[in-house]
Amino acid sequence: MKRLLLALLLIPCLVAAEEAKPLAENQQAEARLKVLAIELRCLVCQNQTLADSNAPLAEDLRREVREMIAKNMTDQEIIDFLVARYGDFVRYRPPLKATTTFLWLGPFLLLVVGGATLAIALRRRAKGLTDPALSDEDHRTVAQLLSEGNKRS
Repeated sequence: MKRLLLALLLIPCLVAAEEAKPLAENQQAEARLKVLAIELRCLVCQNQTLADSNAPLAEDLRREVREMIAKNMTDQEIIDFLVARYGDFVRYRPPLKATTTFLWLGPFLLLVVGGATLAIALRRRAKGLTDPALSDEDHRTVAQLLSEGNKRS
């Protein structure tokens, strides 16, 4: 009896079930969103694009971008709006300008400094590694130890 009652209660759920609808009715708008989401950074995630992030703020930004697309804003207008609002950090690849120079050149500078430091350290080490001069007494001691080792074998 309980099973029959449960089955009767679940029938409306099965009837109402349908295929998931796309997030945007306009497929071109959704394609534009995907392209823009790859170029924009999630503001709360560690180095993730807006497309990759599942954070609530990322979903809000995607919804906001959808609304701007629906208002017929160009991609550049959308990016400019988000940059004005959140700064260059919102762009996954910030433009090269005075405020972002270190972001672009910093890794190369660190590589050059690291390579120069390694080269200097290796040169100093090579200079310190010279063969020590052995005295006649040292030669006799080595020869004696070797001859004793040969006798034992």
